Amino acid sequence: MIEILRLNHRIGRDPRISTHVALTARAFGASKIYYSGQKDGSLEESVNKITQNFGGPFEIEYVKEDLKLLREKKKEGYCIVHLTMYGKDFREVKTKLKKKEKIIIIVGGEKVEGEFYNIADYNLSITNQPISEISALAVFLYDLGSFDTEFINAKLKVIGQEKGKLLKKLNPELS
Repeated sequence: MIEILRLNHRIGRDPRISTHVALTARAFGASKIYYSGQKDGSLEESVNKITQNFGGPFEIEYVKEDLKLLREKKKEGYCIVHLTMYGKDFREVKTKLKKKEKIIIIVGGEKVEGEFYNIADYNLSITNQPISEISALAVFLYDLGSFDTEFINAKLKVIGQEKGKLLKKLNPELS
């Protein structure tokens, strides 16, 4: 099980970024995203609408106390991974991580406080260069290979093709 914690969401600045972090997490196999900072009903509505249309399981939840959540997750046996450009190369530990049953991945917002570096079991980088949290999460989850292309309770499914766009309606009883 993989979950994500998006730190310090700011309504005026981050709605697309946080939405895209959630969409990336969902598409690459995470089951849940938590977010801290400002509570944003619009963000939650957008993510829930995608999950309703394209399937899940995937949940979004606001947390007021992000460090408290991480302490609880650690007690539950989660491995805490913090994606940061200041971390060690993730490829050095990916074999270990693939064996973990429960992982929570921290992705930053504005400034990430030192406590997050300390609570993490691993501070890992995709590259030691400035990088967006969206691309870092995508590369990391893709490389872990924990995702599947089938989602349950979907109303719509994209049918990949060389040219054009094709959506197939599924489960009309869910509409």
